[in-house]
Amino acid sequence: MAMATPASFYRTRRLFSILSSATPCARPPNLAPEPAPAQKAAAGEAEATPKAGRNRRNPLGKIMRVIFQERDPDKLVSQFIAASTASPRFRDIHRVYEVAVSRLVSFGRRDAAAALLDSQKLFLEASNEDFAVRIVRLYGRASMPSHAAATFLGLPPKHKSVTAFNAVLAAYVDTGDFDSLATALDEIPASQKAEPSAALDVISLMEKCGLTPDMVSFNSLLNGFYNNGRFDKAEKIWEMMKERNLQPNAKSYNAKLRGLVAEGRMEDAVAVIERMQKEGPKPDSVSYNELIRGYCREGRLDESKKVYEDLVKNGYAPNKGTFETLIPCLVEAGELDLALNCCQEIFNRKCRVKCSLLQAVVTALVAASRVEEARRIVKLGWKNNYSPRHLNIPALKGKDNNVDAETDCNDSVPYEKGSEEEVGSKTA
Repeated sequence: MAMATPASFYRTRRLFSILSSATPCARPPNLAPEPAPAQKAAAGEAEATPKAGRNRRNPLGKIMRVIFQERDPDKLVSQFIAASTASPRFRDIHRVYEVAVSRLVSFGRRDAAAALLDSQKLFLEASNEDFAVRIVRLYGRASMPSHAAATFLGLPPKHKSVTAFNAVLAAYVDTGDFDSLATALDEIPASQKAEPSAALDVISLMEKCGLTPDMVSFNSLLNGFYNNGRFDKAEKIWEMMKERNLQPNAKSYNAKLRGLVAEGRMEDAVAVIERMQKEGPKPDSVSYNELIRGYCREGRLDESKKVYEDLVKNGYAPNKGTFETLIPCLVEAGELDLALNCCQEIFNRKCRVKCSLLQAVVTALVAASRVEEARRIVKLGWKNNYSPRHLNIPALKGKDNNVDAETDCNDSVPYEKGSEEEVGSKTA
């Protein structure tokens, strides 16, 4: 790793001191100085600017690639700020914001992530609500809930929506810091001020601020309480939903299932599923996944297999969470026939799972002398854009591996989109 320059070290110290202040705020790193303008061409001579012309014609995708490939956090921030300032189209691309913040956090540079996001506040007034929600949400993704709350409170009135608030709520729920959430949002007129000290006060605070809590708000709180084992607080959320005539949805019950499974209360979890089947809302794939996860954790593979069979029989689609929970248990127990069947289902349903999951099945099949079946999984994997570097026949690697690559594959395989197991989708 290259040693930081004195200028970079000073910028980092400066950003850290700003972020440590009472009011969350960060100053973006200085952009690289513009080169001195060329001397004007002599009278009658055309000014030569071929490079400028080419830059103007460069597609936005090239700018994004430069940012994605940049490994110096400070340069990444500078390039990002320059691109977002120069192009409104750039600011419409959600993915580039998410990747940039994620990379900065992975570098251990939350200060740089804060600098990047703070620089975007200049565009809040002229942008739409989606842009405002994105900035608030990304502060949460960077584990800076206080910044998310401060940004929400400073939003233009037209952007202070329930959706934006839910982004703040999710940021605090992810950290489990409920008391700070209530305190951070206690910014209402003095005549209406309460003295909140827990997340249960958040709902009343929202209502005092003119925001009507929706199912996302309540489900965020349910997830937070159940994930932290605070069942008593969670029950009060259910009561508040009933008082407001809000009908719990499957995600509400999935939060409860998640909490019960985490505490090993499988009989209670089964009772919740049975109640859902009788009274509604109907359980979904994620509901069954929670049962499978709980049974696998306790080594009760037969029960896990039965839940999987019921899931398919009742017309629900197994998803990424289903397979990534069940298949490792099947491989460990030597249940290779069902593991093979699950792999076939993965390809049939175009479900994107971790490459290592398929490789585990292939390795187990080869160890059991079922090489032809292992070859079939590998070939199907390659056809579905799994990397040959990470999916292969281990025993034959470099010797007699006859499996011909039929596609050009990337080394990395993204997770399946649209599964509730992914971050941020447990509450909608």
